[in-house]
Amino acid sequence: MKRPGRRTAWVAAVGIAVVAIGGATLAAGASTAPPGGDVAVTAQPHPRGWAGGLQDPREAATRASRAGQTASRVTIPVIGVDSTLEHLPLDPATGALVPPTAWMSAGWYKDGTVPGDLGPAVIAGHVDSATGPAVFARIEELAAGDEIHVTLSTGEVVDFVVDKKIAAPKDAFPTDLVYGPTPTAALRLITCDGVFDRSTGHYTDNLIVFASPRG
Repeated sequence: MKRPGRRTAWVAAVGIAVVAIGGATLAAGASTAPPGGDVAVTAQPHPRGWAGGLQDPREAATRASRAGQTASRVTIPVIGVDSTLEHLPLDPATGALVPPTAWMSAGWYKDGTVPGDLGPAVIAGHVDSATGPAVFARIEELAAGDEIHVTLSTGEVVDFVVDKKIAAPKDAFPTDLVYGPTPTAALRLITCDGVFDRSTGHYTDNLIVFASPRG
């Protein structure tokens, strides 16, 4: 099932010749994402440390075992996702998570939790672009029990299974639910959802997938 307004958004965006991003003018379809395919989270993520709950003594041991590691790839077999991971910062002006620069690449919140550590690791991706589906176009098809695999920079693969998914308005993003401390490792996938607002060039909501380590 397509989300309301998804196809309309593609058609509307196709006619855009150029868009302004951070003061730079880029041709539509360039690697930097123009409005309409954003995955920006309006609430500021918690910094690394808070997300994992440093008070838990298990946290220090887990982090020591993965010190210096980063997330490099995500695969979701059931929906055909196999993407390298950009390393996403926060926008210093807004505090929002910066979306991936390429439509078909997902991105990992680099100042958050390393996948497999205690706490929620966050991966974001575009749902569509000016010309069609993007890396997370089929994320709404995920169901409880579906597998997600994240490869770290050392080659270690951390396996997760989907627990649930929710939609939330971007102006009421559930920051604590997504980024707050968890008693075990966790994974969040974030993309756009809801209706495409032509007046702003953005979707109204986010879709968030919650996953836990495969037991």
